[in-house]
Amino acid sequence: MLKITVILCTYNRYKSLAKALESVANSIVPASMGWDVLVVDNNSSDQTRDVVSDFCKRYPDRFYYLFEPRKGKSYALNSAVQEARGDVLAFVDDDVTVEPTWLHNLAATLNGGEWAGVGGRILPQWPCTPPSWFPEKEWFGMAPLAMFDLGLQAGPLTDAPFGTNMAFHRRMFQKYGLFRTDLGPGCSGEIRNEDTEFGQRLLGAGERLKYEPAALVYHSVPPNRLKKDYFLTWWFEKGRAEIRQAGAAPPKWWLLSRTPLYHIRKLAMGTLRWMVALKPAKRFTYKLTVWLLAGMIVESYRQSRTLKGPLQVDSIGPIRHNSDTSGRN
Repeated sequence: MLKITVILCTYNRYKSLAKALESVANSIVPASMGWDVLVVDNNSSDQTRDVVSDFCKRYPDRFYYLFEPRKGKSYALNSAVQEARGDVLAFVDDDVTVEPTWLHNLAATLNGGEWAGVGGRILPQWPCTPPSWFPEKEWFGMAPLAMFDLGLQAGPLTDAPFGTNMAFHRRMFQKYGLFRTDLGPGCSGEIRNEDTEFGQRLLGAGERLKYEPAALVYHSVPPNRLKKDYFLTWWFEKGRAEIRQAGAAPPKWWLLSRTPLYHIRKLAMGTLRWMVALKPAKRFTYKLTVWLLAGMIVESYRQSRTLKGPLQVDSIGPIRHNSDTSGRN
């Protein structure tokens, strides 16, 4: 029998947490799949423990609780991976609701040895009509809202899935390690690359990941996330995360204390495009690229102040829009 553990890490969101857990509790899973739900409380100060306790009482063989005092989602995730009982580990967030067939469709993909992991479809729950500046048709518009929609056709993934709707064989963590604790939110600012970095680690090692659109979750979009400051901060932190994640060897030429000259040039080009663009959505998209590059430059500088030896930097290359998703997180 395939055993699945759903992992949900939470921090001070007891209201949305209750909705998320209720939707998971209503999952329709065949008898051939055993499953349980591990909720990790990342040192919440609200009514989180009471909410989880209620579900543990209602479903004593299904839900269980783990307290992780160390601040940072990556610590909570890693504790959950080590505590989980399942052969397949499915991840979901505390601000989503899942379709009743979500878990079955997600885990069924891994009922065999063809795929190392799977990512499902993530659709938005809008609180209102998006503002005129919102670049909905651009990748830069949807990424900060954790939308993952590659259409209705299942197939191999070339980009890592998002942590609010993904699953991996447990052996992947035993083989490739846990989530990086320097990339998760709460560890250092609002960097949020811990989930996609793990998926990219697997892809880089030659493991196969699948996109399964039938595994569907709905991600709430709070009104405060439909503000420009939220998008700008998200992409600035994304830029920092790209540098931390590291990759290619550093460029030959540096400026401003080992900041890549390439990034300086791209920053200048992005700023010019931002200033001359006429349409609000396009103008804001270019502004987001500037904030992304600014984050990369700032983190490059910080790394150069703290690390010894040559600095490893991931050069993102030209920033494209619409069909290009190479900067996805």
